[in-house]
Amino acid sequence: MKSQDIGLLLKLISLQHQENSSSQDRGIFTWPHDWRDWESHSDDIGQPLLFPTVSSEFRNFAYTTRNLEAETGISKTQISESLRRCIDIGLAKKDRQFGVPRANKKALFEFIVSGIKYVFPAKLGEVTRGIGTSFAAPILQNDIISSGELIPVWPDARGTNKGQAVEPLFKSVTRAIRKDPDMYAMLALIDSIRLGNAREANIAKDKLKSFLE
Repeated sequence: MKSQDIGLLLKLISLQHQENSSSQDRGIFTWPHDWRDWESHSDDIGQPLLFPTVSSEFRNFAYTTRNLEAETGISKTQISESLRRCIDIGLAKKDRQFGVPRANKKALFEFIVSGIKYVFPAKLGEVTRGIGTSFAAPILQNDIISSGELIPVWPDARGTNKGQAVEPLFKSVTRAIRKDPDMYAMLALIDSIRLGNAREANIAKDKLKSFLE
């Protein structure tokens, strides 16, 4: 298993959210409309991706390797390999009705809670410019208060914060999160589990569970 497999599974979960019209409010919860931790660019979405309510047109487009590559920064070849690995180990499966890949949310949550900090550990590094993660991301900004230390950031030249570097779970994380607030929220919560003390990790686990139900 590779760390990018987790990123792809999270994207599949985000896309499944977007298949439901009620998920249009989710982005507001995970990413306040007036919040941005990076310099603007024409390639950024900057708001939740709103697709038509469940439709074959949506599925035919959203789950293609071409779109998954564009949304995550993971190459089409790597996406195909990741899907195969995840299906083989039970972290993904084909939707029987629609034929699109789905994450096995229960199994993924169990792995993240019990094993991700051991398989894909993280630690705070040098001071750098970047995008806030863990408790510095909007999903946790009202739940965990910094005690004055430097915030954790994913290194990124367009980031607007300075903090201690955290190596992203996969190399194109900062590209993926600029396009999708659900991805940002889930990856930041995972970083709290990878990095945080027991209190931070428990808060992150509870919030992540709500995404994976």
